[in-house]
Amino acid sequence: MRLGIVVAALVATACTTAAPHHAAVPSPTTSPTPTATPAPTADATVWLCRPGATPDPCTSDRTATVIDASGARRRVPPDSDGQPVDCFYVYPTVSRETTANADLTVQPEETDAAVAQASRFSQVCRVWAPTYRQRTVQDLFNLGDGAADSAPNRTAYASLLAAWQDYLAHDNHGRRVVFIGHSQGAAMLVRLLRAQVDPNPAMRARMVLAILPGANVTTQTGKLTGGSFAHVPLCSRLAEHGCVIAYSSFPSQPPPLALFGRPGLGVSALSGDTRRDGLTVACVNPAGIGRGTEFLHPYAPTSLLAVRGVTTPWVGATGRYTATCRHGGGATWLEVVPAPHTAGSSNPLPPSLLSHSLGPVWGYHIVDVTLALGDLVTDVQLATVGPTS
Repeated sequence: MRLGIVVAALVATACTTAAPHHAAVPSPTTSPTPTATPAPTADATVWLCRPGATPDPCTSDRTATVIDASGARRRVPPDSDGQPVDCFYVYPTVSRETTANADLTVQPEETDAAVAQASRFSQVCRVWAPTYRQRTVQDLFNLGDGAADSAPNRTAYASLLAAWQDYLAHDNHGRRVVFIGHSQGAAMLVRLLRAQVDPNPAMRARMVLAILPGANVTTQTGKLTGGSFAHVPLCSRLAEHGCVIAYSSFPSQPPPLALFGRPGLGVSALSGDTRRDGLTVACVNPAGIGRGTEFLHPYAPTSLLAVRGVTTPWVGATGRYTATCRHGGGATWLEVVPAPHTAGSSNPLPPSLLSHSLGPVWGYHIVDVTLALGDLVTDVQLATVGPTS
């Protein structure tokens, strides 16, 4: 895997109180050849993933080797449970272009992000993923563009809004929608939902879920709404729909200068959600909504873990990591730790997903989605059609 390149250049986010920062999503060893698309006109929508398109990174091979806590392996073929809803996916900061905002040309980085974060959802939804004029990695080091109303932030959001309106007018056909994003992508979706869905009862009724990890979604302290959204609540029980799953992954209580887990930090400037007083950052445990400590079901492109003998495009794990929502010291976070019976095990998953951190202020931001990918897909299935026998 090109991890050195990825960590150096992918998934940047901005912070209102610290220097801008960046993280990474896993990069597959192989992925569909990116669409050879010339730079489009400003009014065109270029789809990174679109049902029926060829190639479509969001429908790439999902065959996985799942490794349990004992080290036993089983091959899991792609599921196909039907696709009764659409997913609208917005990728994190991946562009290495040298301008403040990316153009709409599909690059390998966007393709890799779609494979790593969105393709497994294609078993439960039709995935639509527009390219958008996101702020580039380079611009997120420009403190002058960090304000929520800066020209680059407005450009990024306007581009995503145009793609959403195009999809809604020409491709949605009344279908229910799951919104999925991470980091800058999730922050842009916070803006989109706040403007286009939250105040609109008809649109709220068509929203299955919003999956927004790494975005510092907020609520009024002790409530399910009142921060980022006035009407759309956090999810509070299994199989609930019309609600938000959001969290920030850390191994323990985030330090005071952590970029996530506290209101107004991290990607808050990108979403325009910079208020702090009376607010709490959301934590919804994707492995057990409304429950306590639960096992996570991570899935990653095999290249991220490079497990010897695994030849499938994906590797998954069961019984290895637990997740619990915690609150303390003014922070709220999803605490991810090795399961007690695997801590110090002579048979770990090599290398551990928990080694993918950029330091204490980041926590496990770069693998927010990866650590819970199997659980998030299940959450969509449950919210869409309910439990299966």
